[in-house]
Amino acid sequence: MPQPSKTIRLGLLWHSMTSDNLGVGALTLAHIAILREAAAKLGLTPHFTILGWKDPRPQYFEADDIEVVELRMKDFIKPVGGLLSHLRRCDVVLDISAGDSFTDIYGTKRAGTMLAAKILTFVARRSLILAPQTIGPFERGWARRMALWVIRRARVAAVRDDLSADFLHSLGYSGNLTAASDVALRLPFERAQMPPTDKLRVGLNVSGLLFNGGYTGGNMFGLRDSYAETIRRLVTNLAARDDIELHLVGHVISDATEVEDDYRVSQRLGEEFPGTVVAPKFNDPIEAKSYIAALDAFAGARMHACIAAFSSGVPVLPMAYSRKFAGLFGALGYETMADCREHSGDEIISRFEALLANGETVAAQMQQPLSRGLHRLALYEDAIGKVLADVRGGPSTP
Repeated sequence: MPQPSKTIRLGLLWHSMTSDNLGVGALTLAHIAILREAAAKLGLTPHFTILGWKDPRPQYFEADDIEVVELRMKDFIKPVGGLLSHLRRCDVVLDISAGDSFTDIYGTKRAGTMLAAKILTFVARRSLILAPQTIGPFERGWARRMALWVIRRARVAAVRDDLSADFLHSLGYSGNLTAASDVALRLPFERAQMPPTDKLRVGLNVSGLLFNGGYTGGNMFGLRDSYAETIRRLVTNLAARDDIELHLVGHVISDATEVEDDYRVSQRLGEEFPGTVVAPKFNDPIEAKSYIAALDAFAGARMHACIAAFSSGVPVLPMAYSRKFAGLFGALGYETMADCREHSGDEIISRFEALLANGETVAAQMQQPLSRGLHRLALYEDAIGKVLADVRGGPSTP
């Protein structure tokens, strides 16, 4: 008789099924897809426990094998019923640090909680996998020392860009490092059906955070020219063309936090420029990627909106505002980018117009970098498989 599949309980630290930032959601759903495949190759049935902060929106969707635990600060010190108890219920813990939060540049509180959760995983005597993420920088000595201590004890340490690998080596880390890519490259999607048109469907993601000047309202990210002015000039140019149908596509959609909300900014621009299409408020990252995949060209400052385009074959111009863009796309050899910190508004607009004029060429140039990224993720999946194989005889529940 065939043997029943054995369940393996996987804790997903700092993932989210409820984030307004669909980039964090994309990391979660894509990672689940990768883990399902890795487990299936071993004849295992995964059960996922999502461990992260409480977010304002409803869960993207329900699934029998996905459980969501919303953490509070007091969960870090409760001996029973807190984070430690949830970690002990898992066979393996995979920590993605929300993509780029394993650093102290966001302050000591966030750095402390990121480190504490990883250390509690060791206290719980569970294998820790550092899923592909941006690691560093760490400006404080204590944070650097603790981060190195954690990384050296992880069963797998994976980074999604070469800048993170270089940073760790500069700190003296000489252990095994899996040079992966962003897991969202493997986010599933179904290309949306749109009415036929003879126009070029162009997507533009306008970051609400950059449009509003950051959390401080005062060019927080040090952009060379006014982002809002550059966007208005770009939309003016595109909306004036008879051969283009312009879609404004939000990827951080937040009713609760206006300064971050792409959707309200897109609506405002839609009212200023009649004829533009404001994309709907997506319910989840798969819905967003399916919409973006149906466009002919794309540009944006939300990195995972650009990853959605890149991984679905849509020519894309990422508009960087931090080093993570160059780290990710540069590691794959994709050089069609703009950097809002270095390039003027004129240069950014010119680069996007060049992409629109050479869309087929850019699409062809994207294939090799995308293959490189998927190959890197295959290496990560292999590394996961070895850990799951090691623990399959452990404390899993049949």
